[in-house]
Amino acid sequence: MPDTEQIRKAASAKDSTKTRSRSAGTAVATEPAAPRLAVRKTYKLFIGGAFPRSESGRSYVVTSATGDFLANAALGSRKDVRDAVRAARAAVAGWSGATAYNRGQVLYRIAEMLEGRRDQFVAEVRAGEGLDRAAAERVVDAAIDRWVWYAGWSDKIAQVYGNANPVAGPYFNLTTPEPTGVVGIVAPNDSSLLGLVSVVAPVVVTGNTAVVLPSVDRPLPAITLAEVLATSDLPAGVINVITGRVAETAPWLASHMDVNGIDLTGAEPELAVELEVAAAENLKRVLRPREEDWWAEPGLDRMLAFLEAKTVWHPKGV
Repeated sequence: MPDTEQIRKAASAKDSTKTRSRSAGTAVATEPAAPRLAVRKTYKLFIGGAFPRSESGRSYVVTSATGDFLANAALGSRKDVRDAVRAARAAVAGWSGATAYNRGQVLYRIAEMLEGRRDQFVAEVRAGEGLDRAAAERVVDAAIDRWVWYAGWSDKIAQVYGNANPVAGPYFNLTTPEPTGVVGIVAPNDSSLLGLVSVVAPVVVTGNTAVVLPSVDRPLPAITLAEVLATSDLPAGVINVITGRVAETAPWLASHMDVNGIDLTGAEPELAVELEVAAAENLKRVLRPREEDWWAEPGLDRMLAFLEAKTVWHPKGV
């Protein structure tokens, strides 16, 4: 039998081997990691508060300003536009019938949620528009501030646009603003977030509902905004987002007989003319494209563009 000294030496050698293995650390235990399979995101449309796939089943590649792959986006179709208009029409009564104060609170809540996803918007604006981080942060902050600015007008626009008109006779003559209804929006292609917010917020704050065609080249901020809307207090159908080629979907939006107005800000000049002709079929209100400085004070023009003036007479003393 081995003596005690031999047993001690064997145990000592074993412990020394374990110590050397531990001291080698990960270099002994870890092998080079195999490259992961990229999980490529494919975004959907936003219609009626849900995220359906395009009826056509098509999608297209969204790339960064430098040509790098970012995601796949749904390629909207004529049928998708019809579905979005139907959802927007169904939401008109509830949204326009809500109090102005309530609409303002809903928009404030959206601004809070935009703030909560600030870093994601910064990354998307930075990639899509080729900006450095500081510039992208300024864009996102301005977009959130713009949303808050319009939310604050929800219960004030009627005081500015409405009026008690002087008349000859024992009557009250009162003019009050009312929403137009369903508004189609061709969002600007050069400003994927600040420009988007600047055309969408004034439409919905006054009680209209919207079908939005965002930038085809830079749709990610609009899609992320849709994800914010889906988890906010905004009723389903108030804002609907159809990504894809504007030249393919906008004509069906402009000619749709259940659309009451259309903002052509993001349409190319030749397409804008065609869309305005199509919009004339049912006398839609049309906001023509023009030079825009999205950093300037927005003013009231975009809110007033899709409001109707309703005038009522009421006898005095009754």
